[in-house]
Amino acid sequence: MKPVAIIGAGITGLTAAFCLKREGIPATVYEAGARAGGVIQSVCRDGFLAESGPNTLLETAPEIAQLIRDLNLESRRRYTDPNAEARFVVRDKRPVAMPSSPPGIFVSPLLSLEAKLALLREPFVPPRRDGQEESVAEFVTRRLNREFLERLIDALVAGIYAGDTSKLSVQHAFPRLAQLETKYGSLIKGQIKGARERKKTGQVARDHAPKFSFDDGLQVLTNTLAAQVEVKFNTPITRLTKTGEGWRITTSAGEAEHSAVVYCGTAFRLAELQILAGQPVDVSQFSEICYPPVASVVLGFRREDVAHPCQGFGMLIPKIEGFKILGTIFSSALFPNRAPAGHVLLSSYIGGERQPELAALPPDELVKITCDDLAVLLGVKGRPVFQHTALYPRAIPQYNVGYGKFKDRMNEIESSAHGLFFAGHFRDGVSLGDSIVSGNNVAGRIKNFLP
Repeated sequence: MKPVAIIGAGITGLTAAFCLKREGIPATVYEAGARAGGVIQSVCRDGFLAESGPNTLLETAPEIAQLIRDLNLESRRRYTDPNAEARFVVRDKRPVAMPSSPPGIFVSPLLSLEAKLALLREPFVPPRRDGQEESVAEFVTRRLNREFLERLIDALVAGIYAGDTSKLSVQHAFPRLAQLETKYGSLIKGQIKGARERKKTGQVARDHAPKFSFDDGLQVLTNTLAAQVEVKFNTPITRLTKTGEGWRITTSAGEAEHSAVVYCGTAFRLAELQILAGQPVDVSQFSEICYPPVASVVLGFRREDVAHPCQGFGMLIPKIEGFKILGTIFSSALFPNRAPAGHVLLSSYIGGERQPELAALPPDELVKITCDDLAVLLGVKGRPVFQHTALYPRAIPQYNVGYGKFKDRMNEIESSAHGLFFAGHFRDGVSLGDSIVSGNNVAGRIKNFLP
């Protein structure tokens, strides 16, 4: 059997290759760059362990736990500290703890009385049944109110997408919210009834899913996957050609024959790819998918130089508060050995749709901006004793209003160009868990496709 070609050695492509290998199906991963893992990169230096990209993985689906077991990584998995579950949202320039249970929102200082009353009214707001797509902002203000959007949802969107609530589609960026209204007529009713259904399927709500990493960071996962499969580095794909028996891959090094192809790269690179399936396949519209820039700024401080205890997951910052950073993860509170004894490690993010121009600033300026904001928010003083910055010029695909046309186009191509599949963050969700499930699922589709 000719191997399956997988384009992109990020978490999706590596997972797909491993799952195919598990089924006895050979696969070759083509990676344009010199390393595997994509945005996952763990940096160990001076006693600190910094994540350049994501910090944690949510165990939202059974496929994730199964992958860890199959890779024999259970002994290296580290769940977040149970004492670091608190999440903070900034209000009036100070971090305020999110309530640990839904009833707690009614005594929290995060929202005014008016917003709390809007939450009580939510089950009685008629659901929208006209099938029109809405932005997150439109959806939240319709079902709740403007304050709920500006104080909580805007901060949440910044943490997940680094996005803009007025642009993101609730149906595509937060499909579960839209489904709750469609199925139950209310978010609150849906949360209660939906929990019973998730329990039957093994799915876990994101806010209740166990969070974990590994002893030496998330790169342990991608390094282990890459060691288990065949990866060709520094090998960008320039053309895909449908043949009578499969697909021909053209690279800078030559050509290779494959039984099927899975594209797991970025949407903007897909738009540059030449695909011939009897006739040219138009993929130019994928260049329209927005990827705003995001800079990661990881700083280590002496414990005595940080006034806030930083015991929790981290803090999210709504735009209305006027800060330049989008939020901060309390990395050293989550896992052991992220910082030397007597030190604190804080991972902050800058840019996104909110202020894209800031992400490309020189590292020293990014560090200064971050320190200035952390001084106000967490009482940080003095210079950091550790710093690591990383720029992602095109970081996270934005599932903006109208995104359905891109998914429809992918379905059309898969239906007409048999043996070509799409998977990954621009199709199945932007979280690491989404990408793992996407890789697992596309491997299952390929298994069913192959004779």
